[in-house]
Amino acid sequence: MPPGVRPPRANRTIVVVAATAVASLAAGIGVSNLVISPAQRAAEAAPPEAGLITVPVEERELSTDLTLRGDALYDDPVSVALETTDMGGPAIVTGQVPEVGDLVEAGQVIMEVAGRPVIVLPGELPVYRTLRVGSSGPDVTQLKDALHSLGLGVGNRDSDVFDAATSAAVDALYQEAGYASPVAEEGAGEALTAAREGLRMAEEAYAQAQAEVDRAAGGLPRSERLRLDTAVARAERAVQLAAPEGAEAVTQAREELAVVRAEREEALTAPDTSAERSARDAAATAVEDAARALAEARNTAMTPLPAAEVVYVDTLPRRVDSVMVRRGDTVSGEALTISGATLQVLASVSDADAALVPEGTTAYFTVGEEEIEATVTETRTPSARPTADGEGDGEDGGGGGGGGDRHELVLVPVEITEEQRAEIVGSNVRVTVPLESTGGEVLVVPVAALTAGAGGESRVEVDRGGERTEIVVVETGLTADGYVEVSAEGLAVGDLVVVGR
Repeated sequence: MPPGVRPPRANRTIVVVAATAVASLAAGIGVSNLVISPAQRAAEAAPPEAGLITVPVEERELSTDLTLRGDALYDDPVSVALETTDMGGPAIVTGQVPEVGDLVEAGQVIMEVAGRPVIVLPGELPVYRTLRVGSSGPDVTQLKDALHSLGLGVGNRDSDVFDAATSAAVDALYQEAGYASPVAEEGAGEALTAAREGLRMAEEAYAQAQAEVDRAAGGLPRSERLRLDTAVARAERAVQLAAPEGAEAVTQAREELAVVRAEREEALTAPDTSAERSARDAAATAVEDAARALAEARNTAMTPLPAAEVVYVDTLPRRVDSVMVRRGDTVSGEALTISGATLQVLASVSDADAALVPEGTTAYFTVGEEEIEATVTETRTPSARPTADGEGDGEDGGGGGGGGDRHELVLVPVEITEEQRAEIVGSNVRVTVPLESTGGEVLVVPVAALTAGAGGESRVEVDRGGERTEIVVVETGLTADGYVEVSAEGLAVGDLVVVGR
């Protein structure tokens, strides 16, 4: 038909009827899709046919852990108070003030007060007096042991007397510390000088007295003895020469001989030296007195150990935890607190859990995102102390136990950096203590896969495919995290075990 020419009316009617029929057909098809018969609806609502619920056998490592909370602290904290009663002046801190974290070792100057050092030594007895030569007691024994531990000679360590050797060791202690030794009592130096001079003079007087005794006891001079001997010899010859002259001459010669002999005998008789010996004995007593005075003066002048210049701590080295004074402050009472140099994590556990963790057990705690290995060194009754957050005993995150009896695990890091140490001190950390482990990967199935046989044996049902299953008897091992270790012939990784239907 040429363009622009309208079709006849009859043709238009046919087109309209055709279009209406097509639309009705389409509508009928749509409605038929929406209409569901009762039988079809019942079929669709019926439950699906039952089937197996399975999971694969896996290979993994199993372990059971005890999880706790612990406080990271340094061991055995103690306070340090300085003795200042015998200082003779204000106890002003002049230097050597330690900082928190400093290490305190035996023989070290822990602080300087009024220009003098305060030296720390190992020991349990507190300082209660100044020690001088002649002092005795358990505190002297403690001092000797402390000095000996520093390699200083103290003489007889079995003696509890502060003697010259002990004083010399104290001198050496101050030399190593870089300070002048303590000064003895006022005037002790002058008294020592005077005592030395007194002994010298007494010894000279004794020497003179002894010379007088020797002189008096020595008798006649040799020349006088020779003269008397010669006179006797001449008299004896005169008797012999008088014989020819007759009896009267002989008698006279013999009388002269008797006189000469008597004179020699009288001259040679021991002289009386009692006066000289008495003077000598008095001089000897004066020497003894002067020697004792010198010994006392020496003892007084020897180096003492002032009570204000030493503190004792039972174990060293230690770490400074806090300092209560600054340079220029006046010390009164506690000056600082120190603790052991060993970092510990103290975790509270129940009595039952403590029995599972013997000494030597390996544990772990977390610092930031890193896990630090530690060793359980002790299980003890917990001390009364706040936790790092001040809320009392740490949380027991481990399982079981209950009850009122508690214990405290002491954990010491195996290796830790200074940065980690600084981060963890004073904080409350998570502690994990592995209790059991398979030690490597093993076959595991969910606990729900296990069933018990008539004889009590453990079994799993394995889906072998094609709606066929097999009951496999297994040996079980460690159970953890919802899984159980199993072993059996014919069971391998990837096998599907039934956990439900």
